[in-house]
Amino acid sequence: MYDLAPHLETEVAPGTNLLLMGPPLTGKRKLAMDVLAAGTERGDGAIVVTTKDGADRVLKDYATRTPYEGKPVAVVDCVTRQQAVSDVRDDDRIKYASSPVDMTGIGIKLSEFLQAFYRDRGIKRNRVMVHSLSTLLMYSDLQTVFRFLHVFTGRLQSVDGLGLFSIDSTAHDDQTMNTLKQLFDGVIVLSEDEEPKIRLAQ
Repeated sequence: MYDLAPHLETEVAPGTNLLLMGPPLTGKRKLAMDVLAAGTERGDGAIVVTTKDGADRVLKDYATRTPYEGKPVAVVDCVTRQQAVSDVRDDDRIKYASSPVDMTGIGIKLSEFLQAFYRDRGIKRNRVMVHSLSTLLMYSDLQTVFRFLHVFTGRLQSVDGLGLFSIDSTAHDDQTMNTLKQLFDGVIVLSEDEEPKIRLAQ
């Protein structure tokens, strides 16, 4: 089981994918990062797929939560190559997708990290966060994002991982939100004035 401490006193089964939804500035990214960091302290692998911040910023933020040197912590960066003039190269900690549109590349980079963690370190438990689905939906249509997430969540399910996917619920219509919710085992609802609430599919 994966526990969702420190923010939620509950556990979910391996292979669970959760959608973190709420308005901007309600702590979706913080919650996901904290859950990943708690896993790092227990020896779980952690992979952050970022469509908003570059890998350096993500790792700097992660280091404020837990020391990660020598631990299986990695970033799939979908931002830097899109913005940078200089050529950036993949390494053991960071792999770069060309942009948030490059969903095939994002999936491949994730799989490479999962395989490396298992092959080189024997890591069988991995926590993965994607921040944010709203960025993917800015660049691609709902059908394309849905197909990508269907494969992505299936991959995490097949390796008994934990997936945390954040979305700005106010940026999308009800049809979009309801379509995406079908892919997840539950949702974590965040708001400005209440504690996070989790709803798991029956």
